[in-house]
Amino acid sequence: MISVSGLTKSFQEKKRGTFRAVDRVSFECRPGQVYGLLGLNGAGKTTTLRLLATMLKPDEGTAQVAGFDLLEKPDDVRRRIGFLTGNTGLYLRLTGRETLQYFGRLQGLTQSVVDERIERFARLLDMPSFLDVRVDKYSTGMKQKVSIARAMIHDPDVLVLDEATAGLDVIASRTIIELIRKARERGKTVLFSTHRMGEVSLLCDDVALMHAGKLLYNGTYAEFEQSMQAPTLEDEFIRRIEAAGA
Repeated sequence: MISVSGLTKSFQEKKRGTFRAVDRVSFECRPGQVYGLLGLNGAGKTTTLRLLATMLKPDEGTAQVAGFDLLEKPDDVRRRIGFLTGNTGLYLRLTGRETLQYFGRLQGLTQSVVDERIERFARLLDMPSFLDVRVDKYSTGMKQKVSIARAMIHDPDVLVLDEATAGLDVIASRTIIELIRKARERGKTVLFSTHRMGEVSLLCDDVALMHAGKLLYNGTYAEFEQSMQAPTLEDEFIRRIEAAGA
């Protein structure tokens, strides 16, 4: 489970001065559910996810991830999450297989378990043709597939996924959607950030709409759909953003 309370993070920039990227954000993401975090670029989504992954420290507020406090037990949080972000780097001189072996062993898995899971992800994500090629030769989609497998190889209780289908074609995106569905069926806690509105309707139990560091909506997807004043999810998303900026 993820329980977020008053999470706040500010940054300093030359042009903007001090600004709050995340402004007193609170929400809950429960086991066996997918929580969708929506927002334009710069809304604060990625900063929120990085805070939850312990890559950043909040200025105020805190969160519990899988029962552990971000500030008090960051190592325990890291052991229990699978984190994927668009800026997660891969070692360019390693092959995809070597990358997954390294991170699997880093998580304490035995070599036999690592090898079995690599083969499973290779089949699921159609990676056999490039798994033993160095990462510096990969396309964006190939890198994304390896990053997804890396985030999930230790079978974490909590998945924090930032734009999981970025750079993937329709077939590969469908496979990722199915992986997330199966994680939900197995009782995993899934926090899922996306720009693709179609993925929200396919996956999300709860949704939050983020703008300028604040949550404009936080509730069930069903309630959001019922309250829509625009004809489509995308139109409603834009309508609420524009209303907030008015």
